[in-house]
Amino acid sequence: MAKLISKTYGDALFELAVEKNKVDVLLEEVEQLKQVLSENEEFGRLMNHPKIIKEEKIKVARNVFEGRVSEELMGFLTVVITKDRYRDIDAIIDYFIAEVKRYQGIGIATVTTAVPLREEQRGRIERRLLDTTKYTKMEMHYSVDESLIGGMVVRIGDRVVDSSIRTKLNELQKELLKVQL
Repeated sequence: MAKLISKTYGDALFELAVEKNKVDVLLEEVEQLKQVLSENEEFGRLMNHPKIIKEEKIKVARNVFEGRVSEELMGFLTVVITKDRYRDIDAIIDYFIAEVKRYQGIGIATVTTAVPLREEQRGRIERRLLDTTKYTKMEMHYSVDESLIGGMVVRIGDRVVDSSIRTKLNELQKELLKVQL
């Protein structure tokens, strides 16, 4: 359900951004909003409090954000609060950011390896991903998971390429268990 909500509201904001030709402006504002909200948990608790009426929540949001964000984003926040969807704001923001990056041809890749990669290795991986995908630019995120033993796992959206030794060993074990003597 939360995924449907984030898609519905995220798509609405994205379509508004495209229609008003403000994709870059709204992306920057939404990224800043995300940072502000993550740094101010009290604001989120206030917006999600069941005993505070919607009108008060909207008034507080206007006092905090009006004049600091565009009319489009302020209107969007008002709709989210009015429809009791503030608890999904993080997912909505993340969906919107991902949609804008997709629209701009930016792929978001997460690369997990058993050991930290050198800069040259990171550069080769990024170039390879650009050559083998439709993206014109990649936003790369790297992490280390020693349990992989070797190799790497690359995630782009909902696609995963797992060439880790751990996975190969698990597959080999399954095949060996199938063999009957």
